[in-house]
Amino acid sequence: MGSEVKKKNPKQLPLNPNWAQLQQKLKSNDAIKPPRNSKTAQAATQKSVLGKRKEREETEPEDTKPNPLIPTNDDFSLTDVLAMDCEMVGVGQGNKSALGRVSLVNKWGNVVYDEFVRPVEHVVDFRTHISGIRPRDLRKAKDFRVVQMKVAELIKGRVLVGHALHNDLKALLLTHLKKDLRDTSEYQPFLKEGRRKALRHLACEFLGVQIQTGEHCPIDDARAAMLLYQKNRKEWEKSIKDQIRLKQKQKKRKQRKKPKQGVLLDAILQETSS
Repeated sequence: MGSEVKKKNPKQLPLNPNWAQLQQKLKSNDAIKPPRNSKTAQAATQKSVLGKRKEREETEPEDTKPNPLIPTNDDFSLTDVLAMDCEMVGVGQGNKSALGRVSLVNKWGNVVYDEFVRPVEHVVDFRTHISGIRPRDLRKAKDFRVVQMKVAELIKGRVLVGHALHNDLKALLLTHLKKDLRDTSEYQPFLKEGRRKALRHLACEFLGVQIQTGEHCPIDDARAAMLLYQKNRKEWEKSIKDQIRLKQKQKKRKQRKKPKQGVLLDAILQETSS
């Protein structure tokens, strides 16, 4: 009982100053250094959560632009400008073209007239791969004369837009004032080295849309021609006015140079009398 009890926590000896300094340095480095592979772990976690979604977003095509050929309103009124396009079928021996369908749209691209046409002659080639016309389409189609009269009524007194309009007007057996024609196949800025471009090439180059990739749609073709005109309307109309002024000046110059018939007759009589 009288013996001394041993202490549980004996007094520690003082550390070597160099050892204490090393320990302090190691502790300070651990406090500053970020956890090992923390960024890698965080990136792995984020990828596991969002990786699939991000991959799907990257692989999805960036086709979010609206189609400019789709009308932006529902106004189907007759405007001062109409665009027309026709599709043909083969008659006779197949090499002769006849009207099979005609479509007209207003300046907003809304359809104001769209009819299949029963030609006067018997159809021997529907040219479906281009025209998109099938035998069933012409079973209840309107007679050519009826369609011809209606189209003539619609375009009378209006500016007519289209591509190679002479072909469409020829198929309709109609004429239109030249000053009221806006043909995208003849507009100077659309020509390449003086040569005409196909409508599908103009639509791709100036509108950024693909048309006529298979069977042709006259509504889309008319809309493309109208949009090409609308985008260049200001410059186009100015060029038309400049052409008219130039022709008027040339006509006046010819009239000035041309001697009057009465004056010429007097000169001849004077020569003969002398």
